[in-house]
Amino acid sequence: MISMALNPVTNRARVAGDLKGGRAGARRRMLVILNRLGAEFELWRRYTDDPFLLLVGTILSQNTNWRNTRAAYNRLITKFHTPGQLARAEVLEIQKLIKPAGLYRMKSKRLKEVARIVLERYRGDLSTLLRKPSEEARRELLSLPGIGYKTADVVLVFGAGRDVLPIDTHIFRVSKRLGFARPKASYEEVRSELEELTPRGHRGEAHVLWIQHGRRYCLARNPLCDECPINDLCPIGIRRAKRARL
Repeated sequence: MISMALNPVTNRARVAGDLKGGRAGARRRMLVILNRLGAEFELWRRYTDDPFLLLVGTILSQNTNWRNTRAAYNRLITKFHTPGQLARAEVLEIQKLIKPAGLYRMKSKRLKEVARIVLERYRGDLSTLLRKPSEEARRELLSLPGIGYKTADVVLVFGAGRDVLPIDTHIFRVSKRLGFARPKASYEEVRSELEELTPRGHRGEAHVLWIQHGRRYCLARNPLCDECPINDLCPIGIRRAKRARL
């Protein structure tokens, strides 16, 4: 749970004020939300401390769910768990191992090429890259084939301990429904907005809590607003509650 000295109990008048209270109100609402979600969900444990394997797992997670990602990851690393091994592996063999993750033909080629570059450019050790200043490290990660903003940011926060907040599809959806980001905001706009509202040192934790909330309550279709632990802090939840009282 995120430890922030704040009473998670709110009153409706204060919430209404915070919804219209500009940056200060948004920060107060964010604090209450993160406390509520921290009480609701447990933080994940990292499945690896190896930054290269973290990168591999994040590539496998693209456009698939965590269960299938983990199955593919576990199958892959039983045979190939270093950049050298993966760079020398046959594409067809990689495909067979990562098939549960979906898009396995594309991902197998991507993994092999990334492994080759890490081997040649960084001598198989990503820690050199991750010791660089955050923006420089991020640019280099983005230069790798198939690595987008979210993948780069996940490696930075969980592989290098940087205080960044990666944005996935769940966080896109939840942040916009809560009014923290514009409906058509880009990845970089949402990331910048949420990082500015989230207390320093807690952005990686916030990333995990937002994802779990999106998976459990704030679903893409038929969100469970009546069961949601932050429905009194959400413009949509407040509107639904008002309609239910009429």
